Amino acid sequence: MIQKMKGTYDITRDIGFYLEIEKAIRKVSRLYNVEEIRTPHFESRELFHRSVGENSDIVTKETYDFEDRGGRVNTLRPEGTAGIVRALIENKLYADPRTPIKRYYVGSMFRYERPQKGRFREFRQFGAESFGSKHPSQDAEMIDYAMNILRALKLKNVRVHINSLGGEASKKTYKEALKAHLEPHLDTLCQECQTRYETNPLRILDCKKDKDKEAIKTAPRTLDYLTKEDAAHFEALKSYLEAMKVDYKVDHSLVRGLDYYTHTVFELQVSEDLLGQQNAICGGGRYDTLVEDLDGPPTPAVGFAFGLERLIVALKENGFEPLSPSLHTYFIIMGDTARVKAMSLMHRLRTGGITCDADFTERSMKAQFKQSAHQNARFVVIIGEDEVANGTVNLKDQREGIETSVPMNALYGTLMERLTRNTNAGCKDCKEKGES
Repeated sequence: MIQKMKGTYDITRDIGFYLEIEKAIRKVSRLYNVEEIRTPHFESRELFHRSVGENSDIVTKETYDFEDRGGRVNTLRPEGTAGIVRALIENKLYADPRTPIKRYYVGSMFRYERPQKGRFREFRQFGAESFGSKHPSQDAEMIDYAMNILRALKLKNVRVHINSLGGEASKKTYKEALKAHLEPHLDTLCQECQTRYETNPLRILDCKKDKDKEAIKTAPRTLDYLTKEDAAHFEALKSYLEAMKVDYKVDHSLVRGLDYYTHTVFELQVSEDLLGQQNAICGGGRYDTLVEDLDGPPTPAVGFAFGLERLIVALKENGFEPLSPSLHTYFIIMGDTARVKAMSLMHRLRTGGITCDADFTERSMKAQFKQSAHQNARFVVIIGEDEVANGTVNLKDQREGIETSVPMNALYGTLMERLTRNTNAGCKDCKEKGES
């Protein structure tokens, strides 16, 4: 038997979680005036080498690269930002008069890494990017936007961790200070960090193996090396977060793993009870030079991304349950003549927005009633030879236990009236309780 590839999985029972997450994403994104964008699943390998960084873990260890029949070397996208920036430049989206330009995406990403809880080689990611503003209030809005996605999903005890890397001048000064501090301690660090010392020293601060070592604990802080302008940007960010009542913590070890970050970096972290020590559920930051680095016009930008699988693990641990799909009507059909009429009635109901289904295997009435229960149907429509002759159907309300005979030409109106009546009654009850 052919089986799925290692590090991938079929979305079957968890589909409700994905649907609820995507519903929350679209609802909250509309509140922040963020539009959706969709880009290809694979791009030129050069795009990720130039954006993510030649020496980043993603490029050196994790990308899926392949040569096509035209001799071109392509890469399955390992993250979303680079493709969005490429689309911004190629389609001249930066010329849109509606600035800043805000876009979100949801889709599969691919990284060749060791599969573990909440981490896969093909994983689904939600991310958002804002182009055109260098103001710290845009950083704050994006953090609030990400937090509101989690609020919509009722995820509790989420904390925002923030830090600043500063602009290019601040980063350069800090890297020099960090390397000078670490040099006497190199032999105490893991082999990976010894390599990072030359290629990407900031990533040493993010190492899970060495985080408790004295050299890391006593490392200089990025905030102490910010220029006056960069420090003012970070202080302004904090004031905006406080104004929006976003609870945050300044985390001096937070650097993020991609080369393109400048100024603000942030993570949303949940309780370790939900995800263990690797409890970051969202990461992002500002990247003011990336658009220009990829041959676009100078364009400041800020963004973030969620891994949906890790989010689902946290939601499950948090007790979140997606709504079970329910059916308005289930047709119980007895006889070939009745089936012709039932198909006509179902077409009418579906066209009018009423969900329905029926038995297509000619089972007994008892078996069909069992199916209606499995389908969580509110109403059952019973139609046989006698009902066709009389031009009626038997309509049973499963919730209220009431069965009535309804003319076929009045079925749609009757169902709509009952469904609407129940919806309105529910809204009235909410209003009387003072709820929305």
